[in-house]
Amino acid sequence: MRNCIIMCVIPVTISNNVPGTDFSLGFDTALNATMESCDHIKQSALGTNCHMFIVETMGGYCGYLAMVTSIAVGADTAHIFEDPFNIHDLKANVEHMMKKMKTDMQRGLVLRNEKCHDHYTTEFLYNLYLSESKAIFNCRTNVLGHLQQGGIPTPSDQNYGTKLGVKAMLWVSEKLREVYRKGRVFANAPHSACMISLKKAVAFSPVTELKKDTDFKHHTQREWWWLSLRPMLKMLANYGISMTA
Repeated sequence: MRNCIIMCVIPVTISNNVPGTDFSLGFDTALNATMESCDHIKQSALGTNCHMFIVETMGGYCGYLAMVTSIAVGADTAHIFEDPFNIHDLKANVEHMMKKMKTDMQRGLVLRNEKCHDHYTTEFLYNLYLSESKAIFNCRTNVLGHLQQGGIPTPSDQNYGTKLGVKAMLWVSEKLREVYRKGRVFANAPHSACMISLKKAVAFSPVTELKKDTDFKHHTQREWWWLSLRPMLKMLANYGISMTA
């Protein structure tokens, strides 16, 4: 027997992989933690003999954290699940790093989403860069793991959470008034169970309609609005491409 009640879901995850919304509650706090850690790593690289770091981020099969952090901190590349790569791409990245290390900018940072590839693991990338460096530079790895979770929420997340909570309760109250009859609540229409989302504006999307946008195997959405930012990363890392590439 189904409980036909009013339900409103608030998307909360650091991975930012919920279909039907561009942003999830908690992602901004995790993003700030990831950026701060990468900034510390880059600063450490300047004062030690280690010229290059490979940093593994969380996010499951969603590369949002790795992608956006890479642009913000000036990483050389970001390996993510949404943009499949092969050994030829890795070869190009190694050659780019070799060329860079022969200049005054002797510092490298590569980010890798934890599930971007089954075989090209963080350890594999470390061994690849180290073996191909020809003693021009050395390399270390850093798995951020749960450093990206917890902590004090950013002002953006705090305000976002309050805003979504208030709007969700107002929506639930309004829907309850619509379906309340003779002391009972019976709600079985699609719009009686929604997720509150944030795209260009706050909206309510029926949960049943989110199925077509969901990759259930990888626990993520099927399309990623932020993937269009990827050329910007390579442009800033001097890969010789433009935003139209």
